[in-house]
Amino acid sequence: MPREPDDKPKTSAYDRALGLLARREHSRRELKLKLKQKGYEGGEAGEAIDRLGEQRYQDDERFAHSLVRSRVAQGYGPMRVRAELKSHGLSDARIRAVLEEEAVDWDASALAQLRRRFGGKSPPDHAEKARRAQFLLRRGFPAATVRSVTHADVDDAADDEA
Repeated sequence: MPREPDDKPKTSAYDRALGLLARREHSRRELKLKLKQKGYEGGEAGEAIDRLGEQRYQDDERFAHSLVRSRVAQGYGPMRVRAELKSHGLSDARIRAVLEEEAVDWDASALAQLRRRFGGKSPPDHAEKARRAQFLLRRGFPAATVRSVTHADVDDAADDEA
């Protein structure tokens, strides 16, 4: 027996975006992409996002602060956080401002990650020290921070990519 098409009217782009924002903060770029994936036209999606911005339901600044706090709590470093904010369409100037306003002690954060992952014992040999340094580098901490926390020889070249 064939199914009847749903008689429910299609949810407006505004309502769909508002529902997404009710769950968590989203960047403008992220909302636009999600609306496009749900079949909303660019103009309708843009108008809905503009309206949400005017009503202060969507705010890239608030989104950025929320994301920074979340990623810091998860133990990620500034380079990783910066890259993620960039992927959401935030400008370099805004990213710098948000990171400065949050005033994170990256050295303390890196040290906390080391303790959480490896315990409080100092590394027994050079290989273990290098392993710990690589762990922090993968989490997005700059070489200078990794060097100061692990006392390992780390190449600064990775910092230039971010």
